[in-house]
Amino acid sequence: TSQPLPPKEKTLFNRILKCYEQKQYKNGLKFAKQILSNPKFAEHGETLAMKGLTLNCTGKKEEAYELVKRGLKNDLKSHVCWHVYGLLQRSDKKYDEAIKCYRNALRWDKENLHILRDLSMLQVHMRDIEGYRETRHALLQLKPGQRAPWIGYAIANHLLKDYTVAFKVLEEFGKTQQNDYYLFDEEMVYEHSELLLYQNYILQEAGLFQQAIEHLETNKEKIVDKLSWLEYKGDLCVKLERLEEAEKIFTSLVNRNPENHSYYQKLESVIKPSNEVERLQIYDAVSAIFPKADSPKSLPLTFLTGPMFQERVDKIMREQLKRGVPPLFVSLKPLYKEQEKVKCIGEIAEQFIRSLEANSKFSPDDEEIEPPTTLLWARFFYAQHLDKIKEYEKALQLINESLEHTPTLIELHVLKAKVLKHLGDTAGAVASMDEAQSLDTADRFINCKCAAYMIRNDMISDAEETAAKFTRENVSIDEYLKEMQCMWYEVACASAHSRANRYGEALKKCHEVDKHFTEIIEDQFDFHQYCMRKMTLRSYVKMLKLEDSLRSHRFYFQAAKAAIKVYIHLHDEPYQPGDRIQDEKESSMSNAELKKLRNKQRRQERKKAAAEERKKNEQHDKSGKKNHTDTILINPSFCNFCQISNPLEQAQKFLAPLELYCSGKFETHYLAFQIAERRGTLLVMLRALLRAQKVAKESDMPNLHVCRVRFAKK
Repeated sequence: TSQPLPPKEKTLFNRILKCYEQKQYKNGLKFAKQILSNPKFAEHGETLAMKGLTLNCTGKKEEAYELVKRGLKNDLKSHVCWHVYGLLQRSDKKYDEAIKCYRNALRWDKENLHILRDLSMLQVHMRDIEGYRETRHALLQLKPGQRAPWIGYAIANHLLKDYTVAFKVLEEFGKTQQNDYYLFDEEMVYEHSELLLYQNYILQEAGLFQQAIEHLETNKEKIVDKLSWLEYKGDLCVKLERLEEAEKIFTSLVNRNPENHSYYQKLESVIKPSNEVERLQIYDAVSAIFPKADSPKSLPLTFLTGPMFQERVDKIMREQLKRGVPPLFVSLKPLYKEQEKVKCIGEIAEQFIRSLEANSKFSPDDEEIEPPTTLLWARFFYAQHLDKIKEYEKALQLINESLEHTPTLIELHVLKAKVLKHLGDTAGAVASMDEAQSLDTADRFINCKCAAYMIRNDMISDAEETAAKFTRENVSIDEYLKEMQCMWYEVACASAHSRANRYGEALKKCHEVDKHFTEIIEDQFDFHQYCMRKMTLRSYVKMLKLEDSLRSHRFYFQAAKAAIKVYIHLHDEPYQPGDRIQDEKESSMSNAELKKLRNKQRRQERKKAAAEERKKNEQHDKSGKKNHTDTILINPSFCNFCQISNPLEQAQKFLAPLELYCSGKFETHYLAFQIAERRGTLLVMLRALLRAQKVAKESDMPNLHVCRVRFAKK
């Protein structure tokens, strides 16, 4: 620093740093005041910067920025000032600017561990992996005796696919540790086990299968997670074609968990059965050992045909209907891709119902008499079957007959709602689902389904009341669902508002969904250090890969699609303040009365916005944390979303992630074509058209044809 402090002030400055670390912000400000009140140090750069950083933590952002910039101006050669400015930028999520500040700080103090650590976290967060490797290497050179720099450098090389270096770094790290150090502490045992499994994971990704299996065998006693050890070894044996060994491993895995479908697939790939009978023997052998397991009974149905399929499915249906298992249809649903199997299941269910109605038996030859509930579940299953094959009237008739017999069975009301929805009777579907909800008010699933059906019928206020039964007290339903990131609700509301031409409300919900995904991406910041400290390295690498393609999720796709359609509409028909659709009450008002009503609504919205802002500030003051909320979401005035000069640019922001992560969907390219057409960019139109042709299905052909014609005309 160009402004060194004498011992007394230096002691006070160190106390400011300590108070900041311990979140004792009032004491920190008091010590800063003591230094700055001395005329000699009134413009001391580092103290001004630390005071600004402390004020930022108490919510006074503008004052904080002013002080930090002033401090930096007074002492441009201070690494503290640059570091503090970087922390301030980071708190505002301006990560690129923060990285620049950290690099400037390192110009004046190249070996500062805090700055290097903060810089490395931002680099991996922004996926500047090359820079991350450099920073981690610098940390490793400075602190070779600590574990974190070794692990961080290994992960950096792994992410850059430099597997050999990553493995060697971890090997060297192991040599620096005392032998059997991990045996003295239970936590260290698990951490060392995770480190070894991570090393093996790197070898597998590098394609060094022989080396990986040798590594597993060598460290068998040190690896605590025996399930992962077995799974890794089984996969490696398959790749190395050590099939006998692989068969033993996957057999033991099936015995550990007979409901895991992937184990059966791997066991089949090892045994390589030549026909259906041999394949069936695998599952029958497991079923004999675990008679209560469902998977070894249901999985053969996917490959069996003819009489063997009929015999097996008949047996499973009898067992499940006797026990009254509602998800029987769900377990058989994957078979509905093959028409022969669908026909066979339907015939068996019909025969069961006829026989149970006639003599309370599954078939006339049976000795066992079935209780009346078996007939009820058989009808329930057959109604689900009829709904699946689109025979909705027959399904509805069967459900009504069953409800006359047992009007309190919730599953029947839920199924009736589903069938009515497929028939297009959304009001009737809501009534049935509401009846189901009233029969069990403590069931959260039924409550959510009821709210979803109400939204689909444009009963948003009723849906809010229904959903509010499971929300926290004294919190508005919108705030609670936003806090819980309840995206299915927001997507459904966006669609409902869009249908009713309430474009501002629809866009608000779409932006909220987009904000949730941004928050999820931001949340990974907390894990960059935590995962290395806790040694959950395999999960950490998988998380980074997941975050990179997060916006491929269907909720984001649905919200983005709805937002793009609204923005295209707003481009074609720009919003006018008087465009809001009037209800019956409003349509009967005079212009003066209507104007008065609009003014009143605007005042209420402003009051609500002010109340929300005050509430957030109070929460923020209590926690001492900064609240990051986009301005566009603080103001509930929906007109703000519609009154924009560049709707196509806004639509493009939603489209970009879809083109990146949802390029396999026709709708992505169809929307891209529509935006490009309005912008008049012919090459982008052509690109969207060619991409759409590649992924188009039969149902997409009409839209594709329209695009071709419009492109030709353009």
